[in-house]
Amino acid sequence: MKLLRDKVMEEGIVLSDQVLKVDSFLNHQMDPVLMKEVGREFTRRFAGEQITKVLTIESSGIAPAIMTALELGVPMIFARKHKSLTLRDNILVEKVYSFTKKETNEITVSKKFLCPEDRVLIIDDFLANGEAAFGLARIVEQIGAKVAGIGIVIEKAFQPGGRLLQEAGYQVESLVRVASLENGTVTFAEEVIS
Repeated sequence: MKLLRDKVMEEGIVLSDQVLKVDSFLNHQMDPVLMKEVGREFTRRFAGEQITKVLTIESSGIAPAIMTALELGVPMIFARKHKSLTLRDNILVEKVYSFTKKETNEITVSKKFLCPEDRVLIIDDFLANGEAAFGLARIVEQIGAKVAGIGIVIEKAFQPGGRLLQEAGYQVESLVRVASLENGTVTFAEEVIS
């Protein structure tokens, strides 16, 4: 997706060989025009999957997920990372390790928003080791629903998450795949010659 690649090149900041900071358009401040296009692209890539719900994890996944849900005309649910006084009973819970924050969170979704007949599209901002996506998939599968696919805004293809999710049988669509952040430079997977 050219618009997203251009944003990564113009505004992304390489903090280390493992970390890409994109807080000017995705993780803190959000570019609504870009998010609208992200939603359109995910809708195009998962056309025909009969998606009934979009699921993400708070908070950076919310913008691309809500724009995708808007394009699809379906509800969007976000898994909560923090305990809520109003979300205690009848919940689905999974543990998810965050690579960026180096912490494990219990994510929760109310059972009233998912049912076995649902076909759920999981959306997330980043894919590194696949922990968040696997946690969300386990939540969908706990209720007996189907994971229709996993949409990722930016995949760090030099980490194993994409491969592990595909090996587990999930359709994974990443809008941008970063092959390397070495030497402070973003190299996209499509630019790497085998």
